[in-house]
Amino acid sequence: MATKKAAKKRSRSKKSSAKKSTSKKSSSRKYSPSAGKNVETEMHEMKKGKLKSGRSGKKVTSRKQAIAIGLSKARKEGKKVPAKKS
Repeated sequence: MATKKAAKKRSRSKKSSAKKSTSKKSSSRKYSPSAGKNVETEMHEMKKGKLKSGRSGKKVTSRKQAIAIGLSKARKEGKKVPAKKS
């Protein structure tokens, strides 16, 4: 009896793993390679201490803020970047 129950459990686990592999994947990229270059240059500027924020002109020290500035510049240049969420 114990072997039949174990065999049922194994067969159920195989079915659930098959469902996970059939999920759809998006084929197109969300960010263009040139947008990535924009972010890369902004990160370099931030590390050198030359990246300034918009109105206040203060030095940017946050990594996330440097990425946001790079993506914002890429959007202004018309590169493929998803719209801002908020």
